[in-house]
Amino acid sequence: MKMQNVSGMEYTQQLNEYAPAWTPEQVDQEVARIKEVAAKNCTTEVYKFCFSTIDLTTLSCNDSVESVTAFAEKAAAFYHKFPHIPNVASICVYPSFVETVGLAVDGTPMRITSVSGGFPASQTFMEVKALETAMAIENGADEIDIVLNVGKMLQGHYDEAASEVAMLVEECGEDVVLKVIIESGALKSPELIRAASLISMFAGADFVKTSTGKIDVAATPEAAVVMCQAIRDYYEKTGKKIGFKAAGGVRTAEDAALYYTIVEETLGKEWLTPDLFRIGASSVANNLISAIEGAPVKYY
Repeated sequence: MKMQNVSGMEYTQQLNEYAPAWTPEQVDQEVARIKEVAAKNCTTEVYKFCFSTIDLTTLSCNDSVESVTAFAEKAAAFYHKFPHIPNVASICVYPSFVETVGLAVDGTPMRITSVSGGFPASQTFMEVKALETAMAIENGADEIDIVLNVGKMLQGHYDEAASEVAMLVEECGEDVVLKVIIESGALKSPELIRAASLISMFAGADFVKTSTGKIDVAATPEAAVVMCQAIRDYYEKTGKKIGFKAAGGVRTAEDAALYYTIVEETLGKEWLTPDLFRIGASSVANNLISAIEGAPVKYY
C-alpha cells in the first residue's frame, strides 16, 4: 500500500534524519567485499531466480506494433518452451505499446511495465507526465517506470523533484507499482545517489531503479550498494520495504549474480523475490538461459 510520508515541501528536511552517504572509498571497499562473496551465487538456482526477476525490455526507436507483438509472443511462449525456468517478471515497453503487449500475452500471468513521465529525460510538462502515465495504466500497464528529474537533483531542487514523483504516485493509485529511475550514472556521487533514492521513497516510490540505459553510465555495483543501503535505512525507520531494480549494462549471468549478491548482503534474503528485486534488461536474458542450460541459447 502506498502512503506519502510528507506533504508540501518537506522532503529535503527528512533527509536530515538519515546518516550521510558513505565515501566513495568506503563504497569501493564494500563492492570489493561483495564481489568476493558473489562467486558462491554463480549457480543454476540463482540464475533461474535472476531470470524470474527480469523486466524484459524493448525501448527502441525501431519498435513497432509488429516487432513488439513478436517480442511479447516469444515471452508468452517461454512458459511452454522452458517450463523448468520461471518466466520473466514483466515486459517493459513504451506507453503506446502497452495494449499491444496485453493482446500478445493475454491468458498468461505476464505483467506489463510501461516507461512513462517523459522517459528517458523526464524533461516535459508535468501535465504531460501525468496524462502519459494515466493513459498507460488505462491501456493495461501493471507497473510504471518513471525518471526522477535529474536536472533538478543536480541543482539541489530536491523538493521539486520529489513533488513530481508524489504527483505520479497519486496517478498510479494503490494497485500499480511505481518504479523511480534515479539515473545514478548522471548523479555520480554516493551523496546524490543516496539523496535521490531516499526522496523517491519519501514521495511514495515502490521501487528505486538505477538507470534508463540511455546514457553512457548505466547500472554499477557501486550505485547499487548505495541505493540498497538507502532502502535498508528507510525500512529500519519506517518498516516499509521498497524494491531495488538494476537496469542498463547488466549483460552476463555473472553480472546478474553480482546484483543478487548486493541485495542479499545489504538487504537480506527477504528482498530476494520479484516483488522487491528486478533486473531491467534484454541482453542478459539469453545469457542467463545459456548459463542455466549449459549451452549457448539465443531465444530472444
